[in-house]
Amino acid sequence: MIDHAVEFLRLGRLVAFPTETVYGLGADATNADAIRRIFAAKGRPPTNPLICHVADESMARRYAKSWPQTASAIARHFWPGPVTIVVPKLESIPFEATAGRDTVGLRAPNHALALELLRAFDKPIAGPSANKSNHVSPTTAQHVRDELGQSVDLILDGGPCKVGIESTVIDLSGEIPTILRLGGVTRAQLESVIGRVEIKTGNVSPDSSAASPGQHPRHYAPKTPARRVDPGELRSISAEDRGFILLNPHRAIGPSMLVVILSNDPVPYARDFYAVLRRLDGLSLREIVIEMPPDQPEWAAIRDRIVRATSS
Repeated sequence: MIDHAVEFLRLGRLVAFPTETVYGLGADATNADAIRRIFAAKGRPPTNPLICHVADESMARRYAKSWPQTASAIARHFWPGPVTIVVPKLESIPFEATAGRDTVGLRAPNHALALELLRAFDKPIAGPSANKSNHVSPTTAQHVRDELGQSVDLILDGGPCKVGIESTVIDLSGEIPTILRLGGVTRAQLESVIGRVEIKTGNVSPDSSAASPGQHPRHYAPKTPARRVDPGELRSISAEDRGFILLNPHRAIGPSMLVVILSNDPVPYARDFYAVLRRLDGLSLREIVIEMPPDQPEWAAIRDRIVRATSS
């Protein structure tokens, strides 16, 4: 199957593949036409750049114009893993992949099948989440089949994703390392390795070129209207035609087939969140109500995804 995937990639076609975060919609990151096929299949605006997956630091350096010591430190401690490093790019990565910017996000995924594919292809694979633009990211091969269907030429099934939300993106192209998207590696973890790290706040307009995926105000969202609430607000919401994603059982909701209780631990919560959101999204509900987790650093990436998936 890897041989078939490599052949498809060399022909400029699309291959969905698993990572530990979410499934990616892959194409040859050095082939502008193939990259355009990703954008067409997803309905993704050209202002939203793609992350390019690599097998290791050695491969990453082949496509980076510069590679600071901080990049090596991050790669040494966190790769393969859920952190993307933004650095100046070489011309071999076309501007179609980077929203016209001179930087590229590179990541080595922590998934045996993805790494096998990358080593066999021996080039970076551009791989945004394998779903329609702004919709809920896929964490199983079936999610990809359900959403993209014939738009993808081949799907590699590597089982459910173990992390479940997208990678942290850290920009090393400026003076101060800056997190552009919160994800599977926390600010504290990064600072323990490279020192001071800032976090970029606010959103980027869909009409403007973003430096990283996940900066537009609406992203990772179900088709069903969704809103976020604090625990105290649940008492005023009826259960009729609604689905609830909660951290704890709440007597105020009452018995309902449409209440899903997720873990109080952010690691299993993140792993299960997108799959639960997709399941509720398929039930023709009037609304999905999501209880906000605590405002604590270990929940920051999950809270970010909930905010972007909901209208209020």
